[in-house]
Amino acid sequence: MSGHTDNAITIDAPMDLVWRMANDVPSWPELFTEYAAAEVLHRDGDRVRFRLTTVPDENGASQTWVSERLHDPAARTVRAQRIELGPFKYMHLFWEFTPDGDGVRLRWVQDFEVRDDAPFDDAAVAARLNRLSPVQMRHIRAAIESAARAAEPVDAGA
Repeated sequence: MSGHTDNAITIDAPMDLVWRMANDVPSWPELFTEYAAAEVLHRDGDRVRFRLTTVPDENGASQTWVSERLHDPAARTVRAQRIELGPFKYMHLFWEFTPDGDGVRLRWVQDFEVRDDAPFDDAAVAARLNRLSPVQMRHIRAAIESAARAAEPVDAGA
């Protein structure tokens, strides 16, 4: 058994800005509502290893894990995986940035399999990701579109 999700959103901002902001791991606590901290552990060219810590839940518990991302600026894609797997046998992520009109379509594909002793199954994780990914994507879109508006030159003749 394995799980798979595929979610996308269009962001009304220039590609360079979307790429830069979405891939700036240290700023993820401002881009994502679910992360309290994002600490870069190692960089090597287009590869970055980092630790994420979630915002505490209603019981005060947070989760932390190490992941690694490999950026391909020419293809405008990112391949990532969890290094500290926690309840997963594997967790692979693929981010794709494609032009969409005057904006950028940001797509997240996640493939994973939970361990047999996990307190949930692949279907439950997929349902959670399909519920929460669009929420996070809308938050990211709002932040990037706000930055794009702030960067626009003011028309003195208007």
